[in-house]
Amino acid sequence: MTTLPTALITGASSGIGATYAERFARRGHDLVLVARDEARLNTLAARLREDFGVAVDVLPADLTQLSDLATLETRLGYDEKIGILINNAGMAQSGGFLQQTAEGIDALIALNTTALTRLAAAVAPRFVRSGSGAIVNIGSVVGFAPEFGMSIYGATKAFVLFLSQGLHLELSSKGVYVQAVLPAATRTEIWERAGIDVNTLPEVMEVGELVDAALAGFDRRELVTIPPLHVAERWDALEGARHGLLADIRQAHAAERYRTA
Repeated sequence: MTTLPTALITGASSGIGATYAERFARRGHDLVLVARDEARLNTLAARLREDFGVAVDVLPADLTQLSDLATLETRLGYDEKIGILINNAGMAQSGGFLQQTAEGIDALIALNTTALTRLAAAVAPRFVRSGSGAIVNIGSVVGFAPEFGMSIYGATKAFVLFLSQGLHLELSSKGVYVQAVLPAATRTEIWERAGIDVNTLPEVMEVGELVDAALAGFDRRELVTIPPLHVAERWDALEGARHGLLADIRQAHAAERYRTA
């Protein structure tokens, strides 16, 4: 009988992360759950063990703290059972750019980009050696929508998309699957933590629907899964335009429009 890989999920105490945990437990995967709130993790872990008979480890960690991040990197590097990394932990931006503090900027970038990248880097070499494994990075449609006004948050999510695309190019031929999941507004606690009333938003997806759609993309081995995008050809057109732009970049000389007499 084939043993299913263990899934390590960050930001697993609530919202998207907790729902991923429930869905993977339902599929029969053992779990490693990571978040700051140990009490909530233990409550979730006990329920999943009881309901689905899977093994669940709890790792309390604040991924903006380098010591906690290093502990998790070590676990990812040596634990051969872990075959799926769900890079879900993240925080939203409250207020515009002028309202940000140095400490808030550091925390936002540390969690949304630095931690995500370091965890992927910690597990990727082992996945490559085994010729298998999956890295799922939770981004956002805000990453290509500066019009939404969350400049720093959006920039971190643009980073997540770019990183995922780059990792796909580097790792897919070595047997490692990389998926970027780009939600829009989803009903989770991230809004409350950012001081935003989710009920004031015009359209919000329920978290179960979001994760189920993301897992449908996971099963199909999509590189980029955008659950709220109803016309898939829009993404194809955007990618086609990007490739066309790259084809028209000829770096030996500046474009004619920039040359002066």
